[in-house]
Amino acid sequence: MSSNVNSVKNTLKVALGLCVVCSIVISSAAVILKPMQTANEILDRNKNILIAAGLFDPNVNTNADVEAMFAEFTPRMVDLDEGRYLTEEEMQSLGLDPQTYNQQTAKNDPEISGALGGEEDIASIRRRADYATVYVIQNDQGEYQSVVIPVSGYGLWGIMYGYLALESDGNTIRGIGFYDHQETPGLGGEISNPRWQAQWPDKEIYDENNEVAFRVVKGGGQGVHQVDALSGATLTSRGVENMIEFWLGERGFAPFLRNEVRS
Repeated sequence: MSSNVNSVKNTLKVALGLCVVCSIVISSAAVILKPMQTANEILDRNKNILIAAGLFDPNVNTNADVEAMFAEFTPRMVDLDEGRYLTEEEMQSLGLDPQTYNQQTAKNDPEISGALGGEEDIASIRRRADYATVYVIQNDQGEYQSVVIPVSGYGLWGIMYGYLALESDGNTIRGIGFYDHQETPGLGGEISNPRWQAQWPDKEIYDENNEVAFRVVKGGGQGVHQVDALSGATLTSRGVENMIEFWLGERGFAPFLRNEVRS
């Protein structure tokens, strides 16, 4: 009997010891690999921004080109409600860094975000961070050449995340790219197809009254404010349209574009 009891105790001790050792190994690996993971996340983000802006061709360029190509951009933080850039002092006070700021994580922090409801949440994202990072190219005179903004909105199965690049007028589309979504391959997943994205350059967001006029049109988008909807993916197409309407509207980047870029 005593032998059996001791056997169980010894087994538990060995199991506990293994758990402790494994947890230490896993924790150590996570700490060691964290800088590499962060670097890869930044690389992926920068590459997707370059793709949206039409500056990175996956058939020609490689990851080794990203750092030098992305150097053209300056990341800047925007107060979405006030439609202006944050000052260095404000960023320091808020503990925000445009290089590492994660807008999707920030929207869950009640200190720097707010809930959306009703008709204002046309993109169905529920919450919106107060601040966002934009990526701009300006010449020596401070004139804009391109502005890339983060966009997101609900499709058929979940939130679609991407970047929209605008020309210097803050209205004409330079390109779009999606880096994360749950849409159905071959249907809504075609938002990542370069052939569909090729419709977007030179389309315009705003009409003559500065209202968002961009539409994703079933059956062929021919106008300056239209792109063709995805075949067999009505809800995804509608989600893309709603996403653009929200983020280029008054609760999104419209005040910033009006005050800083289009002025």
